[in-house]
Parts: sequence; structure tokens; C-alpha cells
Amino acid sequence: MQICEATVKRIEQLCKARRMSLYALAYKTGIPSSTLKCIVNGRSKNPGIVNIKKIAEGFDLTIREFYDDEMFDRLEQED
Repeated sequence: MQICEATVKRIEQLCKARRMSLYALAYKTGIPSSTLKCIVNGRSKNPGIVNIKKIAEGFDLTIREFYDDEMFDRLEQED
């Protein structure tokens, strides 16, 4: 799994755990819902650290907490 895929899975995992829709996350983070959809649908291959920070904060997490999941320990080497 590559980091982009793992990031999407983590967003989906956190939305499900918190029973939060993408629209609710977009509202809470101030990120346009279209941008969030592009990230989750895989059209955005590099969501950027600023957006990741906003997403983490939308879940009331730090960036460190957002990436604190074992799936990020098993990432493939990217070209």
C-alpha cells in the first residue's frame, strides 16, 4: 500500500468510527467538500500537509495521532 491509499483508508476509518460524513468533515475543517472528495476518491495523489493537518484537526487529532496506525508502518517504497 502506498501513502496516498493509506491516508484515504485512515480518513474513511476515522469517519466511520466517529460517524462523520465527508460533508461534516469538510464543514469542520474548512476544506471544500470537492477537495475532500478528490482526496478520498484518489484523484488527488498529493493532498498536501496543510490539508492533512486540517483533516487531523477535524477529527480532534494531531498529525502524529492521525498517522499513528500500523498501516503506515507497512508502506511500499514509492518511485
